[in-house]
Amino acid sequence: MSTQKYRDDSRHLLAQARSELAAGDVRQASEKGWGAAAQILKAVAEQRGWDHGKHRHLSRVASRLRSETGDRDVFRLYQVADSLHGNFYEDEFPPENVAEALDDVETLLDKLEPLTGA
Repeated sequence: MSTQKYRDDSRHLLAQARSELAAGDVRQASEKGWGAAAQILKAVAEQRGWDHGKHRHLSRVASRLRSETGDRDVFRLYQVADSLHGNFYEDEFPPENVAEALDDVETLLDKLEPLTGA
């Protein structure tokens, strides 16, 4: 997949997450929020030629980007997104927590999009 496609998919998934949350489906909102973060990380990794085909690669990408940019929030925001992925399986977060986490995912997208050449 291309960097552009990953980047576009990240925004599309975030919009879907917000729609799912508004409709009351916290689990699907969580998973789509995670997907949005994963896609933007894949966009940056693709642009740099880094591995990104497995879940564990995304943690490495986030860690490398924290080092590259000096922005400690990059990894922290990745961890918030990863917790959304876990919530898809456990369904423990109340809607307001998911809403706040989606705001964090949006912040991550805003921080990383410029690194994709956009």
